[in-house]
Amino acid sequence: MNNKQSILVWDAPTRVFHWLLVICFSGAWLTSESERLQMIHYAFGYSACALVLFRIVWGVIGTRYARFSQFIKGPKDMIGHLKVLLSGHQHDTPGHNPVGGMVMVGLMFLILLIGLTGYLSVKEFLGDFMSGAHEAISSLALAFVIIHVVAAVMMSLLPKREPSKSNGERQKTGLS
Repeated sequence: MNNKQSILVWDAPTRVFHWLLVICFSGAWLTSESERLQMIHYAFGYSACALVLFRIVWGVIGTRYARFSQFIKGPKDMIGHLKVLLSGHQHDTPGHNPVGGMVMVGLMFLILLIGLTGYLSVKEFLGDFMSGAHEAISSLALAFVIIHVVAAVMMSLLPKREPSKSNGERQKTGLS
């Protein structure tokens, strides 16, 4: 008998944040080489930064699964998660897994850094160095995005690990 319960993990603000960030990041990337679309590039970039700032606030005051305290874990939890993945399974927990949570935080940090280096580049602070840093950090963020998408697809294909049962529960169910 399977009594799976459906849980809405991602609330509306988190979902809207995610997809608006996808649009802003993609739009900024696609308009990055066009002088004619420079103002649109800036709008996408600054909007992405504003979204991340919103998400930081929502990560503190938001709903249960949106809060950073729910998914930012230490190295021990991250290593444990990776061991389970190497066994061909995944944790059966709602929300971000420990590694995914850290990747999300890293990606948000990179987006803010892209915005800062972009702004400083426009202000011609440190000349070409800041422009190069802006491009390099943007490429690194794109790599994070690709890893995020590939990991999301892979995680959807892995079977969920059965929750571990205590010895008492094993005996009650006849499992030994």
